[in-house]
Amino acid sequence: MEEVDHLAHERSKAQFDVDAMKVVWAGSKHALDVADRMARLVASDPVFRKDNRTMLGRKELFKNTLRKAAHAWKRINELHLTEEEASMLRLFVDEPSYVDLHWGMFVPAIKGQGTDEQQKKWLPLAYKMQIIGCYAQTELGHGSNVQGLETTATFDPKSDEFIIHSPSLTSSKWWPGGLGKVSTHAAVYARLITDGKDHGIHGFIVQLRSLDDHSPLPGITIGDIGTKFGNGAYNTMDNGVLQFDHVRIPRNQMLMRVSQVTREGKYLRSDVPWQLLYGTMVYVRQTIVSDASKALSRAACIAVRYSAVRRQFGSQDGGPETQVIDYKTQQSRLFPLLASAYAFRFVGEWLKWLYADVTQRLQANDFSTLPEAHACTAGLKSLTTSATADGIEECRKLCGGHGYLCSSGLPELFAVYVPACTYEGDNVVLLLQVARFLMKTVSQLGSGTQPVGTTAYMGRAQHLMQCKCDVRGAEDWLKPSVILEAFEARAVRLAVNCAQNISKAASPEEGFSELSADLLEAAVAHCQLIIVSKFIEKVQQDIPGHGVKGQLQILCNIYALSVLHKHLGDFLATGCITSKQASLANDQLRSLYSQIRPNAVALVDAFNYTNHYLGSVLGRYDGNVYPNLYEEAWKDPLNDSVVPDGYREYIQPVLKQKFRASRL
Repeated sequence: MEEVDHLAHERSKAQFDVDAMKVVWAGSKHALDVADRMARLVASDPVFRKDNRTMLGRKELFKNTLRKAAHAWKRINELHLTEEEASMLRLFVDEPSYVDLHWGMFVPAIKGQGTDEQQKKWLPLAYKMQIIGCYAQTELGHGSNVQGLETTATFDPKSDEFIIHSPSLTSSKWWPGGLGKVSTHAAVYARLITDGKDHGIHGFIVQLRSLDDHSPLPGITIGDIGTKFGNGAYNTMDNGVLQFDHVRIPRNQMLMRVSQVTREGKYLRSDVPWQLLYGTMVYVRQTIVSDASKALSRAACIAVRYSAVRRQFGSQDGGPETQVIDYKTQQSRLFPLLASAYAFRFVGEWLKWLYADVTQRLQANDFSTLPEAHACTAGLKSLTTSATADGIEECRKLCGGHGYLCSSGLPELFAVYVPACTYEGDNVVLLLQVARFLMKTVSQLGSGTQPVGTTAYMGRAQHLMQCKCDVRGAEDWLKPSVILEAFEARAVRLAVNCAQNISKAASPEEGFSELSADLLEAAVAHCQLIIVSKFIEKVQQDIPGHGVKGQLQILCNIYALSVLHKHLGDFLATGCITSKQASLANDQLRSLYSQIRPNAVALVDAFNYTNHYLGSVLGRYDGNVYPNLYEEAWKDPLNDSVVPDGYREYIQPVLKQKFRASRL
């Protein structure tokens, strides 16, 4: 097939240094180089082929995933890849599998909750993958409510063992990835019981399968929970069900960094602060925010490139039809998603810094920033995953009918991504946690306690409750100070209004429950303010490269003003802006769409994704969509034969009307 770059003209319009933007997106020149090498290594290896994934049956699909994971591990060892390179290689293999939970949850759990002695024993085995672990917390009957978990770990002082038991059907561990068919061990979370007393949820390392023949150990009932949403997609993962029937493990397999049980069965808190356990949670949630930017940027890349290739209507005198990307309705739906991908990338970078800062403070017994870090990661995990799931689906619709084809890459991307809205905390539950943090912050405003970090703006609550937005013309909406003050005023007013209404209730808990819908809006407003402020901070940094800073400024303003437009009711109802100022914001937003239009294709090129990683005929780098769509169609197994299986049994009798007459 002839290689033609159908998007070359679009790339020629770019008003900025694309290579410099690639560095900004990657985070550094080093990170860009590592990503580039690993992406090309995966794309050039036929074992990592994925274009046929949606056509495979479940068993074949899963076995293929095992093959890829084993091959990836082989290549990591053969090439002596660093931890950073290995992680990037697994990212570009782009197939959910047991290794995700092994490296992303099991290893961090031992690091965060195991004693030095336990880490010395278990981590070398995990690092060499001589054991494969998963994270068994969620149960059939409880997910978000961790304190409601039913699995028990009862200490037996006679044998110096814990007895792990599933007392009911709903106590079955349910959903852990890797558990169904692969994991040999699990970090199991259960109610610790000593001498009849329940000490709450604690972690335990439990072996599940024999290291000789992989069969389940005595007392272990284990399997896969079944096919999930979508073709291919997350069905590459063996999400599992697990029941324990009085399974005994040695006492030293309780993760004892924070608390322990002595040989005599006495429960003790160690010198290590229990707050350290939050470090693992903060780490996992900040990686989820980073993953949101990756997923949304993939969808935006596909939709932008295809929108530039696709032409519909607008031809007057036999000339070419109009590029879909030139329609204002397309721009108003697509460009905010492109801006959001960049926004989530930069807030994800900031969360990495926050995690490092919190970790350092925790090790020095400084817990002052922990509540804020918990609220930030919970809220941003919720907001970015919900927006990304919705954004991927919007990109599918922006690609018209062809977006519905599996070969577009968008249906499978959506099906793989959408579980993020519920794992590691249901998004609504997480936002309510943020709301509690905000209500506590508001309640302390008159006590002399000064809010810090992302809530520092609340220290100016008196001003923000009364200020009027300083916008007289549309161009005023380009000023960072104006945008920030509008978002700060909205966030403060929603939070204070909720606090005032809660105070009128019979009890705080009753008020919180009654106002939960309003509290969600206040939490969302706070999180959107964080994203806007971090995007503005990024733009204000010294950014090298011709035109890069200008493009980031436009993207930042598009993100902020599109959020304002979407939540206009909040801004108007709280009196942050007038209807005239809202109209001016919309005028400015339309102008920004026109400014970003010539650079749209170059801005998605800056993501530096290979065709293999995108996995989309519509999002191909060369834009050669139609011949490749046609070619893909013929690869479907239904086209293996011209006359379909079942013709003689079911089609021919209909056509020939050869039915036996029924007797009435």
